[in-house]
Amino acid sequence: MATTCLCGWLLGQRLGLGRYFGLLSGGAVAICGASAALAISTALPSYANKERDTVLTVVVVTSLSTVAMVLYPMLVPALHLTHVEAGLFLGGTIHDVAQVVGAGYMVSPETGDISTYVKLLRVAALIPVVACLSWLALDRAASGAGLARTFPVFLLGFAALLALNSALPLPKFLTDGASSVSSWCLVTAISALGMKTSFRQVFAAGWRPLGLMVGETIWIAALVLGAILLLR
Repeated sequence: MATTCLCGWLLGQRLGLGRYFGLLSGGAVAICGASAALAISTALPSYANKERDTVLTVVVVTSLSTVAMVLYPMLVPALHLTHVEAGLFLGGTIHDVAQVVGAGYMVSPETGDISTYVKLLRVAALIPVVACLSWLALDRAASGAGLARTFPVFLLGFAALLALNSALPLPKFLTDGASSVSSWCLVTAISALGMKTSFRQVFAAGWRPLGLMVGETIWIAALVLGAILLLR
């Protein structure tokens, strides 16, 4: 995950996409897709085209995740991966949680369980990554004469709910209800961004953002698969 974020940051600057798009897209690819993109966006300081970049990242990372959900399970028999290796590969490379679950259980129940567990470990990295970015990102506009560090308060709630769900056996109706509310909140956030962004702005970005995110996707897939095959 760290190398994917670094890869995005370096390639983003090389492609002339600015200092923040690489971090935004790299974090989305490395952690948990659209959710990570929205969370990381809140930690970055305001800059020109920030909303466009966020929408673009959400659209592209979700599309790539769906493509991976279809294609990656086909690699499992071709590469003679075991159920454990397949779970590590799918959980360690596909961007969004839902697509990981779909791809994993498409192979086998054991692969589905392992891939989901691995993916949730990546999701847990959202807290330190966003906290680190918010600490490093310097928001000049908020401070006027000086530099102010921003910290997204929602991370505290995320960490508290994560700890609560891990420590206590919460009733199923409560977790199901919270999951539905979180899904609607995610849809609302994406819809709000979409209303403030036009297709003209998105298309004006050209091929470079798509090329960057395809490169990040290939990087993390090659890295995880290479480690699995090397450590057999």
